[in-house]
Amino acid sequence: MIELPFARAEYQQRLGKIRAEMARRGIELLIVNDVANQHYITGYDGWSFYTPQVVLVPIEDAEPVWIGRAMDAAGGLLTAWMKPENVVGFPEDHVQRADRHPMDWIAAWIVAKGWGNRPIGIELEAYYFSPKAHARLVAGLPNAKWHDADLLVNWIRAVKSAPEIAYLRKASKLAEAAVARAYEVIAPGVRECDAIASIQAAQIAGSPDFAGDITALPPTILGGENASAPHIMWSDRRFGKDETIALELAGVCRRYAAGLARTMQLGKTPIRVADTAKAVIEGMDAVLDTVRPGMTAEEVEAAWREVIARHGLKKESRIGYSIGVAYPPDWGEHTISLRPGDKTVLQPGNVLHSILGMWMDGWGIEISETILVTETGNETLTKFPRDIHVKA
Repeated sequence: MIELPFARAEYQQRLGKIRAEMARRGIELLIVNDVANQHYITGYDGWSFYTPQVVLVPIEDAEPVWIGRAMDAAGGLLTAWMKPENVVGFPEDHVQRADRHPMDWIAAWIVAKGWGNRPIGIELEAYYFSPKAHARLVAGLPNAKWHDADLLVNWIRAVKSAPEIAYLRKASKLAEAAVARAYEVIAPGVRECDAIASIQAAQIAGSPDFAGDITALPPTILGGENASAPHIMWSDRRFGKDETIALELAGVCRRYAAGLARTMQLGKTPIRVADTAKAVIEGMDAVLDTVRPGMTAEEVEAAWREVIARHGLKKESRIGYSIGVAYPPDWGEHTISLRPGDKTVLQPGNVLHSILGMWMDGWGIEISETILVTETGNETLTKFPRDIHVKA
């Protein structure tokens, strides 16, 4: 068995919080479709979510059940903390067949377990849970009473334990290594794809003491006019002389992600870039001055907005979000957002990726920090110079 990332007591504490929320909502069985939530509850870790898989959490004090493809049940025995009978594989003859669906089998299993007529909570917004999967599951459980359980687990995840924070600290070191590598390899004439290859090596092997994982979002390096859009992918394009390059990178340790965005300049820094960077860095200072227990997410964003308004700038999109355990295609937890209207009160153990991207007409810059809310204020887990890195 692969060493669990956490002690069994940690998983039991998580289950206790989840079941308390289930009881409050009148849910007696929770069907977890979000892959990150499945890992959070069970420790299961495998690239098997391209076929349907679920984790079932009954309200009674019993171990959760992982159900996925039969060949991947072996991975469950290696990575999940539950007893073997709580790792269940659906038959191979249900994989990608037009005449049957894995959810048919999973629904029948739930009925056979005696859970088919319960009030059932289900995550409907999970990335790898298709409309057909939901329809077949509902059809197979005609006596269930359904409840929308989106974000039930996510909100519990929003407050990190000390062992989770320890992984985030390690992930932050990998993020720093990735940005440092980017600064080393990016130069005029270098292909974007070659720079990405070197950056990914740093993300995975950037520490001699622990392994890096694949990042839930791919590394983003945006040069020239590509930097005016935040999520353009790399190509074999070569970096040009006098380009401003926005970097949005991350480190991941045991699936815990820390983001780190920085900006570098090839050649002389244009005045407009220098002025915008000054405003953004001042805005980050305002964010860090505001983040502490008792403040709301929207108050943090307002502090940033006040600063950039003095510089004649405006940003419509949010400036941050809760971050933690993550699987592709996203490392955000879909809970706290630093934006107007989010009245979530920050508390110790929240971890936020505050990303202050300014995407202008034909260019852009990015600066971010992964921020831990502490008992008395905050700590930036990523520690790296914020000034634009100029490479002549």
